Amino acid sequence: METKKQKHISVLLRESIDGLNIKEDGTYVDATLGRAGHSSEILKKLSSQGMLYAFDLDKEAIEASKSKLSTISPRYELIHANFSKIEEELANRNVKHVDGILFDLGVSSPQLDNGERGFSYNKDAKLDMRMNVEQTLDAYTVVNTYTEAKLYEIISKYGEEKFAKSISRNIVKQRKEKDIATTLELVEIIKKSFPPSKLREGHPAKRTFQAIRIEVNDELNNIETALRKAVNLLNKGGRIAVITFHSLEDKIVKKIFKEVSEGEKWNKNMPLGLPTENKVKYQVVNKKVILPSEEELTENRRSHSAKLRILEKI
Repeated sequence: METKKQKHISVLLRESIDGLNIKEDGTYVDATLGRAGHSSEILKKLSSQGMLYAFDLDKEAIEASKSKLSTISPRYELIHANFSKIEEELANRNVKHVDGILFDLGVSSPQLDNGERGFSYNKDAKLDMRMNVEQTLDAYTVVNTYTEAKLYEIISKYGEEKFAKSISRNIVKQRKEKDIATTLELVEIIKKSFPPSKLREGHPAKRTFQAIRIEVNDELNNIETALRKAVNLLNKGGRIAVITFHSLEDKIVKKIFKEVSEGEKWNKNMPLGLPTENKVKYQVVNKKVILPSEEELTENRRSHSAKLRILEKI
């Protein structure tokens, strides 16, 4: 059972569910099941003709969600797979098109709050950060085997950390003495890599932990792969709603949504009327990104960096 501390509050819940414009007999996908916050609300809107498929890499999340969803409706299936396999996994179930897909790209609160998983820089644990505990690559391997140049690359790129050079240098220096085995050992190295005057500007390890987590789980490549497949899965009138939590994720979503909604640019030297296959088939529903309300920002501190974008097939 989840403790109060572990309770996961779904970010932008009402806005994302409304944004899907759910039909009661439709087929929907929650690409990021988590603790079934969004899945529960989707399922409540489906009739006995509707169906929900939900993906998660975390078996704990799947087990925790089963009992919650079963009290609402039997019209769901939980899939233990990376959402980058969305097209293949649905095809295995004879599903070729769907009416809506939701992506909530944040790490769930229970993952962060469970010290054993190694996601948190506030709790001492073995360096892990694997969303799928069955995979080989973990944070320990990244921290203790990557070259200084590679560490600098991921910390600066995925963490957008301006002190990446000193952090990567100090990681390599420390591990020559002994392996860096725990989260708090890594936090201490990161703290020593910052100028003292900068240590008061939020937690110094936040960006580095984000970067390592993204590397361990290949998050950005998986997001791009999944979104491109998701676009092709939509029925006419179907929608994709994506909640992002940092600029790298949001850039990928903006790029793909822009590509598919703008289509091929008109060439003034060509005859009027592009061929049918070049006509725009998608539109961005919210021209301005949707942000959490003041009430949500007050109630849930983890919603502060959230952004919602919605795409529709027309």
